[in-house]
Amino acid sequence: MTPGSNIPLPVARVTVDVAAPVRLDVSSLLLTADGKVRSDDDFIFYNQPTGPGVTYRSGGGTAPDAITVDTSAVPPGIEKIVVTASPDAAGQTFQGIEPTATIRNADDNSVLASFTPPQLGSETALVIVEVYLRNGAWKARAVGQGYANGLAGIATDFGVSVEEPTPQPAPPTPVKPTVTTPPPPPAPPTATPPPSGKINLDKGRVSLQKNQTVSLVKGGRPLLSQVKMGLGWEPAFRGKDIDLDASVIAYGPQRNHIDSCYFGKLSIVNGAIKHSGDNLTGEGGGDDEVIVVDLGRLPQEVTGLVFTVNSFSGQKFTEVAKAYCRLLDAASGEELVRFDLTSAEAQTGVIMAKLIKQFSGEWEMTALGDFVKSRTVRGMVKPAAQAL
Repeated sequence: MTPGSNIPLPVARVTVDVAAPVRLDVSSLLLTADGKVRSDDDFIFYNQPTGPGVTYRSGGGTAPDAITVDTSAVPPGIEKIVVTASPDAAGQTFQGIEPTATIRNADDNSVLASFTPPQLGSETALVIVEVYLRNGAWKARAVGQGYANGLAGIATDFGVSVEEPTPQPAPPTPVKPTVTTPPPPPAPPTATPPPSGKINLDKGRVSLQKNQTVSLVKGGRPLLSQVKMGLGWEPAFRGKDIDLDASVIAYGPQRNHIDSCYFGKLSIVNGAIKHSGDNLTGEGGGDDEVIVVDLGRLPQEVTGLVFTVNSFSGQKFTEVAKAYCRLLDAASGEELVRFDLTSAEAQTGVIMAKLIKQFSGEWEMTALGDFVKSRTVRGMVKPAAQAL
């Protein structure tokens, strides 16, 4: 298909999957004749995977995410279902990673059509295809409309209420790329690695800044051995003990909570993840708590790991100095990746980093440094899922 082209749908149930060289977040919106959702319930995505006639399915890092539309179950008044996609990595554009949407018969998986939007540049989200009602018949159209302000820009444009951590400017007018108009130049990156590609371990240890990502690949081969996540901290005020607890939360392909490894549960997922035990003061050199992850032994259903630190005693992170996390090769002890938390907030929990399994089977680590109000790992499960 080409931008603007359409096909009649010969079946009632169709699935649209969207594939790219990187992991994508795929979602859908049910729109009325005025091009708006009726309520936030019409926004279908990983945290709200079902709606009237529309469902979201995660690919689990090994296959593309997909949206299935049952046109016979779409409620009256809904005239269009748009399928959107955005790169999972924060700030990444579609430059050099053109996605392909494939429209299939949902019952036998046969291909009805496919569409790759041309000439993408600074877009961080796309309305890629739409399923729409015209004169009583359902059709599918190739769209490829780009947004430079991510999925939040699309959602806001279609009437979804989006909660932002800080006030955001109004979404810019969306730009629809065409084959005759050159794309806008890529926005200058605010942090390395550049959006055209992620850094890997080929040049040795990687020091990450907040929201940066490193692919755990060395010499062209994904790292699938045993690794250690060391977490450490020091009291900001001499002579004062700080009792922090490091944990890792394991999630499935739909951000579903599988298990949590912490001082009260030192081994999970059949021993593939183990905790070193509790450090009550933060004193001493080196890592205060260590979590060992055997990437090669992780069950197939584990596609995301989030590493967190909590202040069980209620002290705030403004009383903590030198909080960091670092990933090491468990066999050699070599430090692979390090993230130093350079700022602090008066909260009792922090999401330090995440490991995400990609379609290719390799893992990527992203530095987060997001503070939340929680003294225990139990209270971290929901905000950590949102960070995936």
